[in-house]
Amino acid sequence: MTKEFPQALGGLRVLEIGDEKTQLTGKLFADLGAEVILVEPRDGSRCRQVGPFYEDVADLNRSLYFWTYNTNKRSITLDIGSPEGKVIFKELSKGVDIVIESGSPGFMSGLGLGYEDLSEEGSHLIYCSITPFGQSGPWRDMKATDLTLMASGGQMGVCGYDLVDDPLDTPIAPGGGNAWHIGANYAFVAILIALVNRDRRGIGEHIDLSVHEAVALCTEGAFPDYVITGKNRKRQTGRHASMNGSPNIQNLCGDGKYANCFMPRVKLEEFMVLREWLDEHGLAGDLMEDKYLDLDVLATAMPQLLESVRALCKKLTSDEIYHGGQTRGLQWTAVRAPSDLLEDEHLRDRGFFVEVEHPELGESFTYVGAPYIFHETPWRIRRRAPLLGEDNVFVYHKQMGLPIEELSTLSDAGAI
Repeated sequence: MTKEFPQALGGLRVLEIGDEKTQLTGKLFADLGAEVILVEPRDGSRCRQVGPFYEDVADLNRSLYFWTYNTNKRSITLDIGSPEGKVIFKELSKGVDIVIESGSPGFMSGLGLGYEDLSEEGSHLIYCSITPFGQSGPWRDMKATDLTLMASGGQMGVCGYDLVDDPLDTPIAPGGGNAWHIGANYAFVAILIALVNRDRRGIGEHIDLSVHEAVALCTEGAFPDYVITGKNRKRQTGRHASMNGSPNIQNLCGDGKYANCFMPRVKLEEFMVLREWLDEHGLAGDLMEDKYLDLDVLATAMPQLLESVRALCKKLTSDEIYHGGQTRGLQWTAVRAPSDLLEDEHLRDRGFFVEVEHPELGESFTYVGAPYIFHETPWRIRRRAPLLGEDNVFVYHKQMGLPIEELSTLSDAGAI
């Protein structure tokens, strides 16, 4: 019999009221066991309107985008702008550990639902506000999109291709909501730190999360380089932007696909197995000579070694390069198209893809699984994303104790 381990964040209760800025944060909590209650307007979160849709039927409960980011959550509908809605939200907040919201700066406070309104002296509530530019400062009221945040945060300045691949030096913005992902991940980490602080000091706090600052931080060394030297890093194909440039590691293979052959600092033992592999294909040349066992001499031969690796890639398929390199202890991998990932044996062996049942449709669907593996406090998808308002009765009646008749009255009044 398989032992059922408790989940890492089991027992925590979270209220999420937001959009594309909050949904990944909520999912990260929910998939590690927290009870996350998604508070939606009566016509649903705007994320439900984002396609593609199951069977191309545009329906609030069929958005694959919404499905992806809202597993394990509960959905309730609530008009927080109504007098009744404000009272209910305040009552809900008394029974949770965390509130995550993405209203524009001052919006929740204007409704009387800000951190100061929901917390009391010594309160345990952790309240996280996720906005493009934070709650204060000259940019706080500026509008933003995923694209503009990736640009203003510097990601588009460090993402792109070598000039030989792109002579126009075009800035590249990866699609799929990367700015929201970055902000959501930092919010998740910040809340976890606040939970640790609460365990030690007994008080909660208000976290002011600026997506712009989170995106800027993810440029890593680009900002310090500029501050110290006044120079920008150069974009590079398939690798980090760099001040001085680094050798191209993305090589075309014999099957027309690419492989990343990462060799920043070749260790002697790595070189020895690599040159044997090259020699098997008649590509080692004088690299088989003992003089190259001297690291100083080897360093001067790196251009030759890289050229031999490129020649090896042209002779083999991307998978042969990937598995051959990994077998020899080299940090090499194939560049996968999205359509190839489902068949990747490594990802399947790690259980990266999981089947999630949608009982209302009578089907199960393949989802992306765990972003990390915790054996004794596991990640787990327990249920699919909620239908709109699916948990109104459970939360309002069973958890809060409101009579069923009152729910009908509140619904007729437009509050829930």
